Amino acid sequence: MTQTPPDLAQMSFEDALRALEDVVRGLESGEVPLDDSIALYERGEALRKHCQARLDAAQARIEKIVAGPDGQAASTQPFDADR
Repeated sequence: MTQTPPDLAQMSFEDALRALEDVVRGLESGEVPLDDSIALYERGEALRKHCQARLDAAQARIEKIVAGPDGQAASTQPFDADR
């Protein structure tokens, strides 16, 4: 972990998701020293929160797009409605 991670605010959802997947792979490998694992976990949590915020923002935009002429949502469903 000698490389400085990019600023989360500047990362796209896709880049943050790839970085989160890298963190998970690193943690699952079991080859990362304990202190580095803790730092990786913290980075992973920050990436997870960033991804969730981006998804929430996308959902809000979609709901705005499908709003009827009166400003009320014509029809919306949660993203995970079919689970």
